[in-house]
Amino acid sequence: MAKEIAAFIKLQIKGGAANPSPPVGPALGSKGVNIMDFCKQFNARTQDKAGKVLPVIITVYSDKSFTFEVKQSPVAVAIRETAKIAKGSKEPNRSKVGSLTWDQVKAIAEEKMPDLNCFTLKSAMSMVAGTARSMGVKVTGEFPADI
Repeated sequence: MAKEIAAFIKLQIKGGAANPSPPVGPALGSKGVNIMDFCKQFNARTQDKAGKVLPVIITVYSDKSFTFEVKQSPVAVAIRETAKIAKGSKEPNRSKVGSLTWDQVKAIAEEKMPDLNCFTLKSAMSMVAGTARSMGVKVTGEFPADI
């Protein structure tokens, strides 16, 4: 018989760096989950992605047990790393802070594809390019026609 789901918790935690301080502790403690058990499991599973911000969805069951799924890092973080910028522009329509090529956009889209709500690589690339545009990052070159 399946366990009854009590709650879903969505957090963004740096890989290999989960600890009981906020935001992890209060979010899990209010649902009655063993915080240290989650931190140990999360850190063990994400030690190869140390330092990267990773979204995690924690499913809490009625008997206070839990499972969690670690997603790919957010598109904005991948864009910042690829374009080598500290943060996005305050005025993305006026001042540009960096640039990407369509090949770099394609690499980010392929990496993030399992977590995006699209079916084709072309639509995933257009979503990544839109995020870059809203951050003030310019996408240079022509959109590749062979996709």
